[in-house]
Amino acid sequence: MDAPWQQEGGWGEVLRSCALSVAAVTLVSAPLSFAPQELMPRAEALLTAGDPVKNARALLRYALPIENKSVRTIQTELEGISEQLRIPGSKALGPVSKAVRKAHSVLANDRTKIIAAFAPDKKDKGLAAMARLDKSLDEFVVLLDEKDKQEVPIKQQEALGYVGAVEEAMVKGFPYEVPQQYASLPQLKGRATVEMQIKLKEARQEGVTGGLLKIVVDGYNAPVTGGNFVDLVQRGFYNNMEIQRADGFVVQTGDPGPPDNGFAVNGQVRRIPFEVMVRGDKAPVYEETLEDLGRFNEQPALPFNAYGTMALARGEFEANSGSSQVFWLLKESELTPSGANLLDGRYAVFGYVVEGQELLQQLQVGDLIESAKVVDGGQFLQSPFDN
Repeated sequence: MDAPWQQEGGWGEVLRSCALSVAAVTLVSAPLSFAPQELMPRAEALLTAGDPVKNARALLRYALPIENKSVRTIQTELEGISEQLRIPGSKALGPVSKAVRKAHSVLANDRTKIIAAFAPDKKDKGLAAMARLDKSLDEFVVLLDEKDKQEVPIKQQEALGYVGAVEEAMVKGFPYEVPQQYASLPQLKGRATVEMQIKLKEARQEGVTGGLLKIVVDGYNAPVTGGNFVDLVQRGFYNNMEIQRADGFVVQTGDPGPPDNGFAVNGQVRRIPFEVMVRGDKAPVYEETLEDLGRFNEQPALPFNAYGTMALARGEFEANSGSSQVFWLLKESELTPSGANLLDGRYAVFGYVVEGQELLQQLQVGDLIESAKVVDGGQFLQSPFDN
């Protein structure tokens, strides 16, 4: 089985050692096999970065290919509430109320600008989402006037869901051309939602025997990697497949076994080129990691910030060796410390678990993916006839 790191067991320990070294602002003690001298520029460059966004849905909102200052202001105000809620007692309600009222004001005052940004074929959906957002913010103000702090996170997430729908309605078509050399591979020209039904081989904490993982696959930023995964889901490739690695750092599956250890068509394994969209770029980078390109201090649009970040596994030294094996990151400060993420730009992220993250932590080798199905966005998958 391939892995996020080629060597079984040992590479994970190397990564832990390196991550701990970065946290101490030194890499000289990391094992030599990790080539710490190559990672040091990246680590030093990122150590001074601010706290990253860690919420999967927030990361997906920021990754949308849109430029509308008004809706981004609304989003920023509402997302900032999470930090404000850390203030003890009722003192948090003042800053929260200020944020909600500002978001509501921007929605009202910039209504024309927001509507003008809608894609023509999505305008009706955008208007409906705006109406729901307006109502939600009205209710939010009433809730705050009643000083009900316990309900704030619920109403916050509801409102942000509507913000996301407004932003989705602003995406006009697909924003760039995927290189022609990848025309033989499935491509996801939008976003898709996948649901995985998991069955545990034995009951775990609180008698849990299974559950559902909901995954959003982002084809705007990873059309080839995301397209490969959605295509395999639609083929039923992951149905009745076991969890094959669960080591506290990652949960991994997708290895059909020898001789191919990947998805094969007519006896040939389908290999997926390394793909990463750098924030601010117009199209993804292919076939070379950001470190290979000397861009180690640049931020991917889909970073390894959230618990349940999903990426394509590959050989340690072979950027373009991925196929069907995928992994979820179990977010730990030692593995991906704030401001010193060692995985970004090295492995191809294509989505996030947005519901069921708590189940990931309980998964063990031998647990079963009973089924995986595309429940939304399947129409955005473009599959060549010969695949």
